[in-house]
Amino acid sequence: MGRALGILGCCLALALLPLPAAPRAPALRPRRQPRPGGPSADTACKNRPLDLVFIVDSSRSVRPEEFEKVKIFLSEMIDTLDVGERTTRVAVMNYASTVRVEFPLRTYFDKASMKEAVSRIEPLSAGTMTGLAIQTAMREVFTEEMGTRPATFNIPKVVIVVTDGRPQDQVQDVAASARTAGIEIYAVGVDRADVQSLRIMASEPLDEHVFYVETYGVIEKLTSRFRETFCAVNVCALGTHGCQQVCVSNGASHLCDCYEGYTLNPDKRTCSAVDMCAPGRHECDQICVSNNGSYVCDCYEGYTLNPDKKTCSAMDMCAPGRHDCAQVCLGNDGSYSCGCYEGYTLNPDKKTCSVADVCAPGRHDCEQVCVRDDLFYTCDCHQGYTLNPDRKTCSRAITSSLVTTEESCKCEAIVALQDSVTSRLEALSTK
Repeated sequence: MGRALGILGCCLALALLPLPAAPRAPALRPRRQPRPGGPSADTACKNRPLDLVFIVDSSRSVRPEEFEKVKIFLSEMIDTLDVGERTTRVAVMNYASTVRVEFPLRTYFDKASMKEAVSRIEPLSAGTMTGLAIQTAMREVFTEEMGTRPATFNIPKVVIVVTDGRPQDQVQDVAASARTAGIEIYAVGVDRADVQSLRIMASEPLDEHVFYVETYGVIEKLTSRFRETFCAVNVCALGTHGCQQVCVSNGASHLCDCYEGYTLNPDKRTCSAVDMCAPGRHECDQICVSNNGSYVCDCYEGYTLNPDKKTCSAMDMCAPGRHDCAQVCLGNDGSYSCGCYEGYTLNPDKKTCSVADVCAPGRHDCEQVCVRDDLFYTCDCHQGYTLNPDRKTCSRAITSSLVTTEESCKCEAIVALQDSVTSRLEALSTK
């Protein structure tokens, strides 16, 4: 079965000691050294998310003080992991002739709580039913109900079995079923452990999944080796990524990205400021002002920016101090024009006013005579006419006087003479 974890050049290894009449365990491999002058392993290497189950042997052959060493090993392993609900989840199982799930994957998501639970584990004392322990892990621990994440999440399922004896049940078939189900098995043997049994249960390649230590006193040496095994190299932390702004680690590779307001150039490494004022990129009501990968909104003349910093409202251009009209300001949707009081006229500068000539043609409604009176006027009539009651039009005047008899006779003589002259003129005109 292919390894669920990308080891990425970090080999799990330990100084292994030979067992009498038993195959040798894997030889020590060189530890991967950090790049000179580069970040430490802690910054360049971080374990990938796992669903990790420890299965520890607490049979009668494991002395109480040795079992305490196992618990220290578990606690130190927990310290090396990136523990959390969305990162690595951990379960611990304890077995002898029976199996006990100390806590499943769903119980603890912080290191302190896990280590406290590990410190309370008690040994079971009898038998070494390793096959039963692996089978219980498959049926009762690696389930979504108990905290295993769905297959669609692609989270590796990993088992680390720690034992010092030979299994007393058929471990081969059970381990094969577990591997077929996608569970990666590491087998750690201590002291009297049967290395052949370790090889039967472990995943391929065996030299990276089977380990042996002479005593429980040195089992802690495995901690750093497992940390390297579960390491996912953080290329972004190595400083060799070439990204101008943001480096996103992607397993053994990486992707470049840009800060908000910037876009990745075709070279997939450098970034350019986005034209945030391009259509569809901003929410400005009137004017968008680009500002180095960001933008601010502004308004046309005569409008003011609302508190939402996006929309605009027409200013009251006739408010005091906003216009330069001498007399009257007339607001007009963000603009204004000037006017004058009655009796005044707007000067050519369109701002100031002068007294109007109210008697100028077209400015008054007097029939004959307009008489100006500062800002106002009155109507009058020519001699022989009198002003009508409407105070605008005029009528001919009617005069009356007392006439004496003598004057009356003169008048009649004059009239008679006029009639005679008129008659003679008419007679002459007909000849």
